[in-house]
Amino acid sequence: MDFPRIRIALLAGSVLAIAACQPEPPPAAVKTTELMAVDTPPPGYPEELACDDIGGQVILAMTIGVDGKPSSVEVFRSSGVPPLDQAAKEGVRTWTFKPATRDGQPQSSRLQVPVNFNPPVERPQSCFVLDEKRRRGG
Repeated sequence: MDFPRIRIALLAGSVLAIAACQPEPPPAAVKTTELMAVDTPPPGYPEELACDDIGGQVILAMTIGVDGKPSSVEVFRSSGVPPLDQAAKEGVRTWTFKPATRDGQPQSSRLQVPVNFNPPVERPQSCFVLDEKRRRGG
């Protein structure tokens, strides 16, 4: 009888069985990223309101789609001046973002954005032209 061969064969079988019982390493984690602004110019300030020294803050609730563009824009908190609220909504619709990702897939995101309209410290020349048009009834 040749015991050493049997022992080696049993030992080799045991090693294979132990190796088969080892857990597989976890798959490499896929990076999750946050929403990132790419192009967010300030919305246009209605000239008449700027010239009349009317300002305010609008807070918008936005949904950014998987394409990085706003898919929904709503007034969360009004400035109290409807034309400012409307200018803010229209202005942010052109914004672009790099969408958030989860497991490597783009995700839609919700966020709140404050939009501030601060009257200019010094009245632009265009305000004097507007004043003249108003004075003349036009």
